[in-house]
Parts: sequence; C-alpha cells; structure tokens
Amino acid sequence: MTTEPSTKPYLIRAIYEWCTDAGYTPYLAVQVDDYTQVPKAYVKDGRIVLNIGVDAVKNLHIGNEDITCGGRFGGVSHQIIVPVPAVVGIFAKENGQGLVFQGQETTQLMNESKSASGDPTPPPPGKPKLTIVK
Repeated sequence: MTTEPSTKPYLIRAIYEWCTDAGYTPYLAVQVDDYTQVPKAYVKDGRIVLNIGVDAVKNLHIGNEDITCGGRFGGVSHQIIVPVPAVVGIFAKENGQGLVFQGQETTQLMNESKSASGDPTPPPPGKPKLTIVK
C-alpha cells in the first residue's frame, strides 16, 4: 500500500505563485527545528518569518520535501533549508492573505512581520477572530 503525498507542498507552491502573479511579497512562517537551516540569530521563540519573494532570495526551490534558497541576512549570504513539515503558513506581506496549516500558531508570526514592516500595531494576543471577506 502506498501513501498519498502530502498536499502541503502543492498548496505552498500555489500560494507562492498567487502572490507573485498578484505582485505581492510571499512570506513563509516557519517553526524552526533541528532540520531547519536558517540564521539562528534571526529566530525568535523557535520561529522565523522569511521573505521568499523573487527580489529577496536566489535559486528558490519549493520541493515536496523541503524548500531551499539563498538569502541575505544583515548583508551576509546564507543557504536556507526549510523542511516542508516545519512550514506553518505562507501569506502575502501586503494583505496577510494566504494559508495557515492546521495545528500551527501563525497569527503571532504574521502580526510580528507586519509590525516589523511598519504596519499598525497588531491587536493584543488572544483568541483568533475570523471575519467574512466578500
């Protein structure tokens, strides 16, 4: 019996493509573990948010097992390797639309990235709130 491949890497690729087609900046929210290769100085509370836009990274490859690219942090080049299971979400920086993967906490990550980009202060932490978008 063969197991079905995970839908997660396909969904990540789809949202990435949607972001780039719409002119948005795709951000990847990651739960850092022993298999995640990112600059540790930029990890907060075991998490990191990465800009994976075409202007921010080189040689981006979103595979079924991991996401790899080259990126600069503080002017220093780094090779980034993110296992797909470590991805908690992918979203557009400009409007926050994207996907959050089940069982993961990314609301705080998305709010932190908006705060860092100069957007208004995020709402206080608490129970997540859903709104209807028409």
